[in-house]
Amino acid sequence: MTASSPNLLFGTIDEARTALADGSITSTALTQSVFDHIEAIEADVHAFIRLDRSNAMEAAKEADQRREQGATLGPLDGIPISIKDQIVTKGLETTAGSKILSGYIPPYDATVVQRLKKAGAIILGKNNQDEFAMGSSTEYSAYGATSNPYDLSRVPGGSSGGSAAAVAAGAGFASLGTDTGGSIRQPAAFCGVVGVKPTYGRVSRFGSIAFASSLDQIGPITRTVRDAAHMLQAIGGPDPRDSTCRDTPMPDLLSSLEDGAKGLRIGIVKEAFEPDGLDPEISSRVMETANQLAAAGAELVPVSIPSLPHAIAAYYLTATAEASSNLARYDGVRYGQRADIGDVRKANLVDMYNQTRSEGFGPEVKRRILLGTYALSAGYYDAFYVKAQRVRTLIGRDFQRAFQQCDALCLPTSPVAPFAQGERTADPLQMYLADIYTIACNLARVCAVSVPAGLDASGLPVGVQFICNHMQEPMLLRVARACEVQTGGYNPPTPIQGLSAEGG
Repeated sequence: MTASSPNLLFGTIDEARTALADGSITSTALTQSVFDHIEAIEADVHAFIRLDRSNAMEAAKEADQRREQGATLGPLDGIPISIKDQIVTKGLETTAGSKILSGYIPPYDATVVQRLKKAGAIILGKNNQDEFAMGSSTEYSAYGATSNPYDLSRVPGGSSGGSAAAVAAGAGFASLGTDTGGSIRQPAAFCGVVGVKPTYGRVSRFGSIAFASSLDQIGPITRTVRDAAHMLQAIGGPDPRDSTCRDTPMPDLLSSLEDGAKGLRIGIVKEAFEPDGLDPEISSRVMETANQLAAAGAELVPVSIPSLPHAIAAYYLTATAEASSNLARYDGVRYGQRADIGDVRKANLVDMYNQTRSEGFGPEVKRRILLGTYALSAGYYDAFYVKAQRVRTLIGRDFQRAFQQCDALCLPTSPVAPFAQGERTADPLQMYLADIYTIACNLARVCAVSVPAGLDASGLPVGVQFICNHMQEPMLLRVARACEVQTGGYNPPTPIQGLSAEGG
C-alpha cells in the first residue's frame, strides 16, 4: 500500500495502523500524503482554518523513530488527525472561528489534545467551524464557509462542519468536535460519517472555549464506529482540571463492540416522527435501518418522550443565556482583537468595549448574546430562563422513563438532508430547527451517536441517531456498530476523489 493509495487516505484508523506496523508506509509519508491531499481539495472544501505542517511532520518523524527503536507505541501512534478550532492547542492559533480571537496563541493544550498527543496522534491543524460553535451550517465562520464533500454547493452542517468535512473528504483519519446541541452529530450526518456526543462529564472540557457550559461536550468524528471507539478511549476519563468531569474511568469500549444487535431493545421515539418538517425519505430510511436491526435480532419498542417538542425553546433560552455570560470576557483587553480607538488618551473604556465587540463578533453570535442577555434581564429571568430549566428537568425525566423500556433510542439525526449554502442564513428559526432531534440529549446530558444510513435519492448522506443513558458509551457504540454492519457505513464522496485525482 502506497502513500497515495486512495484506499488508505479514505481508510480507517485500524487500516492505517496496520500499514504502519507492517512497514507498508511510514508516518512521515502518510502525513505528507494527507497534506498533499488537503492541498488538492482545500480550495473547494475549506475544512481547515489553519494547518500546522512543520510540527505535524516533526511529530510524524518522531513516531517513525519510536517504531524503528521498538519503543512502546500509543494506540494512535503516527495517525494524522485534526482538531476543531474551538479546542485550544499550545503554540497554534486558536480562534473559535471568530475575528475577536484572531492572533490568540494558547500557552497550553486542552486535556483532550494532551491525551491525543500522548496516544501518538499527529495534529494536522485546526478545522473550520461556526463562530464560537453557534450555528448549524459552518456558514457563520469569520474565515469563510465550508462545503459538503458530497455536494460542494451544500453545507456540511455545523458547528463542527470543518471537522466532519475533513474526515469525510480524506483529510485526516479523525477529528475532535464539540457538541452543545448537536454540533458533532448533525454535521456527521450531513457528511456521511460517525459522530459521538459523550455523556456530559465523560470527557474533560478543560481547554474547550466555552459556549454554554452546562451543555458543551467534546467528542470524536470518524469514518467508522470502531475508529470512534479508539478516539473516545484515548480522550475520555477523569480530569481534576475540569470540575464537571466525572471520576469514573473510561471502560473498555472495544470489548463489546461486536456483540451485535441480538437481544437489544431499540426504542422508536413516537414524537420524533411527527414534525411536519421531517423529510419523508429520511423518516423512511431511519425506520428501514431500525427494521434491519430488528431482523438482526433486536426488539423494537415504541416509546414516548412527551417533552421533546419543547426542547428547542428550552435549549435556545439555556444556551443563549450561558453564551451571554461566557462571552462577556471578550472585551479586547486581555487577548484577541482590540478595536482601533485612536488616541488612547482620549478614549473611553466603554466605547472601546463596544467597538471591539461590534467588530469582533459576527451577526449570529451577536444575536445569541442579545437573546441570552434579554432572557437573564430583570423581569424576564423567571419567565424565560427559570422556566427553561424546569422544562429541561422534565426532558431528563422523560428520557429516564424511556430508558426503563429500552437500551437505546432510535430517531433521525436531522429532519432534512444537507441544504444549499445560503438557503437558511436569512431565516434563523429555520436554521435552529435543523437541531430539533439533537438538542434534547444535551439538555438531558446523556450520550448519543450519529451513524451513516446510506445516501438519499440525490446522493446525499442520511444519518440515524441513537441515544443511550448516562455513562452507557459501551452500549451506545455496540448499537452504532450493529447499525453500521447493516447499513454499510461510510462511503467516500465521489466529488472529492475526483478533486484529489486532478490535484495529482
